[in-house]
Amino acid sequence: MNNILVRSAAGLAALTTLSLAGCGQTSTPTPSSAGSSEPVTITWYASPIAGVGIRSDMIRLFEKSYPNIRVKLITAPTNTDTNRAALTTQISSGSATPDVFMGDVVWPAQFASANLALDLSKYLPSSFWSRFAPGLVQGASYRGQVYGAPFFMDAGFLYYRKDLLAEAHLPVPHTWAQLIQDSQTLQRDGLVRYGFVWEGNAYEGLTCDWMEYMTDAGGKILNAAGTRSEINSPASLKALTLMRSFITSGVSPAAVTTFEEPQAMAVFDAGQAAFLRNWDYAWSNSNDPTDSKVVGKVGVAPLPTFSAGQYPGYSNIGGWDIYINPHSQHIPQDLTFIKWITGTQAQTVLATKFSEIPTNYAVQKNPAVRQINPVLAAVSQVRLIARPAGTPAYPKVSQAIYSNINAALNGSVSPQTALQQAQAQINQAISQNSL
Repeated sequence: MNNILVRSAAGLAALTTLSLAGCGQTSTPTPSSAGSSEPVTITWYASPIAGVGIRSDMIRLFEKSYPNIRVKLITAPTNTDTNRAALTTQISSGSATPDVFMGDVVWPAQFASANLALDLSKYLPSSFWSRFAPGLVQGASYRGQVYGAPFFMDAGFLYYRKDLLAEAHLPVPHTWAQLIQDSQTLQRDGLVRYGFVWEGNAYEGLTCDWMEYMTDAGGKILNAAGTRSEINSPASLKALTLMRSFITSGVSPAAVTTFEEPQAMAVFDAGQAAFLRNWDYAWSNSNDPTDSKVVGKVGVAPLPTFSAGQYPGYSNIGGWDIYINPHSQHIPQDLTFIKWITGTQAQTVLATKFSEIPTNYAVQKNPAVRQINPVLAAVSQVRLIARPAGTPAYPKVSQAIYSNINAALNGSVSPQTALQQAQAQINQAISQNSL
């Protein structure tokens, strides 16, 4: 349960969050025949988090390759916690729907322990898993079994307005202090309304952001044994004080404490902010002329750090896996869908059209793909940090983090009180193995 520190993109370990309910007793499903000549429809539960067209493109291409399998899309909530809760309720009731679902990379421990996901390692050979970096497979595993097929990876980046920095003769900031100073310069000169927008709402995304600031400051969530929290530390106080200063200085809007990815992205794409912290898909979104006013004006770089000598800063490992409902009646077709969506055709579309980081190692290293997707060049520079998701108690651990950090950001409590409360709540969750 250590905070897994990964220092190169090649070693990405997959992880995210999920609150689990108890699992009911159900009969073993009888999968439909893989060789049936009649078309079979499977349901795919997936959020639109990775871009508006990504799911429909995947379905269209898959059905063209496999005309006897139809895929019915069920749109999942964009909020990860709401998404997780809905799935937990549905699957734990014994429902065979959805057949497959897109889930956060930190879900394997929680979903596997509650029988909410099928053990894929019983169905897919080692030759299938070799298409991924070993760290991704490890991150999708629980107690030696693999429960999720890596779909795409996420990492946090700094997006910036190239045109504004050029006009003000400013370099891309390498430190948080420089980002604040540059933001204030651009705001003072009337070039932009806000300096920096990011994800500050009380939800899983804030835990991701927090991991970046805290780790860069030298802090950690848990001790080495994973038996108690160490979040209440001088390093964490340094990180939280910085985050609060973005708001009190006016560099970030007060409303940032309600922002999730779509809200932060919308402000940046409207041309109202100079800097944005977001995931890899923000590159394609900011260059989409139907929704963005900053097409061609955006650059991407690793996140800043507290000290220039330590650049780049840390980036949280995110991403999504594809899981199979253990009650699905269409497991052969589900497996076909998983093999295709992690194959070279689908993964190339993900990388080149939607600027996602592909999990398929061959696609990720393809020079032609890297030339089209500048995010792949940036990800090779970042230092990566994973959330402490190796325990079924992770949902409560994350909730303790984001609820208290958000309270400090909006001024409801002091940073010191927020960290004290977070540590107490994390320790309680660990001791109770609370879901």
